[in-house]
Order: sequence, then structure tokens, then C-alpha cells
Amino acid sequence: MERVISGIRPTGNLHLGNYFGAVKSFVQMQDEYDSMFFIADWHSLTTHPTPEDIRRSARVILSEYLACGIDPNKAPIYIQSDVKEVLELYLYLNMNAYLGELERVTSFKDKARTQPDNVNAGLLTYPCLMAADILMHKADKVPVGKDQEQNMEMARLFARRFNRIYNIEYFKEPESYHFNKNAVKVPGLNGTGKMGKSEGNALYLCDDEATIRKKVMRAVTDAGPTQLNQEKPEPIANLFTILDLVSSKETYDFFNDAYNNMTIRYGDLKKQLAEDINAFCAPIRDKIKEYQANTNYLDEVAAAGAEKARQRAAVTIKEVREIIGFLN
Repeated sequence: MERVISGIRPTGNLHLGNYFGAVKSFVQMQDEYDSMFFIADWHSLTTHPTPEDIRRSARVILSEYLACGIDPNKAPIYIQSDVKEVLELYLYLNMNAYLGELERVTSFKDKARTQPDNVNAGLLTYPCLMAADILMHKADKVPVGKDQEQNMEMARLFARRFNRIYNIEYFKEPESYHFNKNAVKVPGLNGTGKMGKSEGNALYLCDDEATIRKKVMRAVTDAGPTQLNQEKPEPIANLFTILDLVSSKETYDFFNDAYNNMTIRYGDLKKQLAEDINAFCAPIRDKIKEYQANTNYLDEVAAAGAEKARQRAAVTIKEVREIIGFLN
């Protein structure tokens, strides 16, 4: 069975865009691949979060992924910093990475531009750490978005370079796994663009009913259709996209017909959409609360995942040391 490894960014609560864009696919992948997921807390140090943020984020993310259906017995979840072997491989990869190629990475240039007062070495060598996370497990596939594709190319480059330097076919070149066939681009509620935390247009899985209702009722609309069967403009199409994800076919068809025959009332549409989003999120939200209240269980899941990850990592590091020439 092919191996899949994927890092989870500790960037706050999951929203509907995360769920339909990646998490739902993760749940499917755990039955199809030898899957393992990790919370990338070392990566988060590039922005200097506080210790409280790191600890809180790890448990928040873990509870939400479990609530969405990740089964730690099928796909272990661990915290990156619990597997110290990754740092040793990160060091070896750094020794074979060159300044010029790291400086040309788009994500580094973007970060350096947006946080000019904190252009740290971790930002520069981010591709090396990402490669260490992947190559440590000899992964076949890595689920990534388009923004990470260049870093995946770097991981393949580092694998080839290691093999060439030491004249051995040791590291495989991991493939990028894109969710294009399964994932859905969930739009935001502000009329344009996709749903996202930074855009301020997200519906979070942990939002309570009143919050979801309030957000949906504020969603951008227009004055209504002016002719029969006209194409829906983006703000309205966005609402229908979300409706299609969380509502029944009958509900979708009812409002779609109402739009096409120019009898639609956006207030009714929003009320129904809010009700259906709440119905969709309620079981997930309840599970999130249960997991967050049981910190002992969360710690047990993370510890069990780390133990499995370390078992693989220990084998890789032992072999890498021998290949390089160090005594174990």
C-alpha cells in the first residue's frame, strides 16, 4: 500500500472550506493509503507564536480533525516536534541545499515581503524541513495545494541530490497528490473569492448556531434576477454552491427554480441555508466539544501517533547515518 504523509498547519479552527477542500479527502484517503498526518508546530515558529498558542493550536487542530472523521487507528496523527529525528534529517538536507535556490522559492519571497522585520533562517530553509517531514517516511504521495507545489519540487530535488551525492538509490521522489477530483472550492460569504480565515468570510465548524445564522444573513446578495433563467452573478452563485453542499437536492432545486422564474426571496434562501449549515455542522461541533473536553485522550492520540512516527523515523535516520558515514 502506498504511503501518504501530510502536514496540518496550526492556523486556527477549521471552516467549511477546509472540510470540503481537504479534510473530507483525508478521511477517504485513510482507507485507501498507508496514511499519516502531523501537526506542523515547528513550521509555525517562523512567525514566533507564543507557547500558549502552540499548545492550544495543537489540541484544537487534533480535536477538530478527529471530529471530522480521521481515525487515529487507521491514520496516526502526531505532533511534528514529538519526532526529533526530523531535525537531524533537516540538518543533513540543509547541508546539501544552496542559498540561491532557497532564495528563489516563491513562498520565501512572499513571506519576506509580508514580514520584512522577521525574515528568519526558518523561512529560508522551510523547503528543507518540509522535505525532511516527507522523506523521513519515504512517502509516495503528499497532499498539497498549488501554493506548495514548488516546495514539493524542492523535496524531489533534495531526494535526487542525496542519492547522487552518495551514489545510492535511497530516497524516492514523492508525488504531489492534488484534490482536484474530490475537493470543492467553497466560496466565502462576502461575494467574491474562496472561503478563508484571512479573508474574514469563513463559516467555522465550531461556530454556534447563532453565529452561523448571523454570518449567513449578512451574506452579500443583489437586487434579484431581472430576467428568466439568467446566469447567477458571483455573490448569488456562491450561496448556491454552499447550498448544494449542505442541503438536500429538493431544497436546492426549490430555490434554483425560484431564482430561474424570478420569484426568489433571498431572505428565505438565507434562512434555509443557515438552518442546513447548522444541521450539517452540529454533529461535528458536538464531537469537537467532546474531544476538547477530554485532553487526556487527545494527548494519548498524539503520543500513540508519535510512537509510530518515531519507529519509522528511527529506521530512516539509522540508514541515512550509515550512508553518509557516521557511526550509529
